[in-house]
Amino acid sequence: MLKRSLRWKTLVPLAVVVAGLSVLASSSFASSKAGVVRVAIMTDCKGAFGFGYEPDIGGAEAAFATFAGGKATDPKKPSAGMTGTTAGGKDIKIVGYGCGNDTVPLAVTETKRLMEQLNADVMIGPLSGDEAVSVANYAKSHPTKTFIIGTAGSQDPTLQIAPPNVFRYHGDGAQWNAGTGEIAYRLLHWRKAAIIMDDYSFGWTSAAGLIADFCAMGGQIVKRVFPPLNTTDYSPYIRQLPPPGSVDGYFWVIGGTGTGASLKAYEQAYGKTEPQKFIGNLFFAFLGNFAEVAPRLSGAYVGGFGTAPGLKTAAAKKYEASVAKVFPGLNGGNYADGFVYNYYNAAWALVQGLTKSKGELGSKLQASLPRSIKPGYQVSSGGVVKLDSNRQAIQDQWPLQIQKGADGKLTTAVVGYVPNVSQSFGGLFTKESPPPGRSQPPCKKTKTPWQGKIKVVKNGIVTSKLIK
Repeated sequence: MLKRSLRWKTLVPLAVVVAGLSVLASSSFASSKAGVVRVAIMTDCKGAFGFGYEPDIGGAEAAFATFAGGKATDPKKPSAGMTGTTAGGKDIKIVGYGCGNDTVPLAVTETKRLMEQLNADVMIGPLSGDEAVSVANYAKSHPTKTFIIGTAGSQDPTLQIAPPNVFRYHGDGAQWNAGTGEIAYRLLHWRKAAIIMDDYSFGWTSAAGLIADFCAMGGQIVKRVFPPLNTTDYSPYIRQLPPPGSVDGYFWVIGGTGTGASLKAYEQAYGKTEPQKFIGNLFFAFLGNFAEVAPRLSGAYVGGFGTAPGLKTAAAKKYEASVAKVFPGLNGGNYADGFVYNYYNAAWALVQGLTKSKGELGSKLQASLPRSIKPGYQVSSGGVVKLDSNRQAIQDQWPLQIQKGADGKLTTAVVGYVPNVSQSFGGLFTKESPPPGRSQPPCKKTKTPWQGKIKVVKNGIVTSKLIK
């Protein structure tokens, strides 16, 4: 009798556990059948790129509004949220916004909060390079979750790491600079240059594109200088650069709040900046730095952001109008900023994937995410951006120049067109090669696929004329 009683007491809790598990399973199944896709948008609200918070969110939500019926809660504040978004027969619920500061520790904390505590199924983001490296490594151990990079440009996430649940519908930092080093060599006749770059994964990747492009033509990089991200006093690093009389020019890869500060430090050390001796990466033209940079460097060339401000095509005008309709004046009306554009394309791709998968998640969604999209600033291949086998965009690139507009005000103009730039940069970068770093890539003469083929862009129109 005692044995039977003990046995009964043992079976009761087991029955409760089994029943509980059944309830949980049923609840999970019911939640899935209820039709909610839980989405997180990861970006920065602090640090060097904290000003990208609303533009990033606004870009993603503008796509949700345009292609999935979403309605912004506040047209002046994207982070106020969005309602009514649906795709593939499922409601899209934005469960949270990541608040990073361009560092790995906070990116990891915020990613776990969004994906584990708030139980997001999909993340759009992050913003910055080291953050994307950490997210790609996180994605490897969470294969049922899907990650679409927001606007981070480090190479590693989709080349050296490249988990199958990570997608990127824009170029990396090296791709964005395609053609810019050739402009330095051909148009400015640089032969020896120094480069200063933020000392983290995006700075290295962005610099790698400039180095590879310039050295491919026969140019030499005589010095590389590496101030840490978020440096406030740049004077010790500027003093490491060779003086202006000993080089033809400088490639400048300092971003966020450091762009203006580093140029001021140069002026204190060496005097007035000369536009023909400076080429910047995207930070000379985007991310809120233009007002500080432009008066100093009118006429200077700038690497691109995968976008083409002022491009006069139907697709470009349609994209810009769609953002303006949802969030008028977002990012000061600069919808061609990659902060807005890249998050927009990421969210648009997600809507397409959910539509094709009929709202199914995990591997079904990952198989359904588009391997090509037709975004605003793509001209080659009929306006189609294709993903490579690592789910990384092969994208047109647009070298820029700081110029005076028709109204006499300084503006950024597209001056070159480099079609279909791949992440491999013509075979220079591979999965087996080390990711860009302080000494990578080496400076060596080679041949890029676009060498001698970069077309001139004038007044927003791609011409048949080649840059010579």
